[in-house]
Amino acid sequence: MSNFQIDIDFSNIDLASLETEEDFQREAKILLPKALVKLGESVGEKTWEELQQKLQATGGKLKSSPSEKRRFIQETGRTYQRNASNREKQELEDYIVDQLRQRK
Repeated sequence: MSNFQIDIDFSNIDLASLETEEDFQREAKILLPKALVKLGESVGEKTWEELQQKLQATGGKLKSSPSEKRRFIQETGRTYQRNASNREKQELEDYIVDQLRQRK
């Protein structure tokens, strides 16, 4: 996960209300679904770029339509959210808790 940048929106969170470990965990669980999609989209974007480079290197035709790229990235995000393992979810939840603590 550390290889990918995830832009999590913390703007709707009342950081001052986060006091106990349970508060941080609860908020992380709320943010987790969208964060999983964001992480999956980050993976999708990197994958798209790598596929395009490989195609170009082998003389293949580039599929560089912005709408195709956007669809690929969005679908990868949704697929990642649905198929993430419990370990991946827990690691991302822990990451969110750390990010919340840093902002407090």
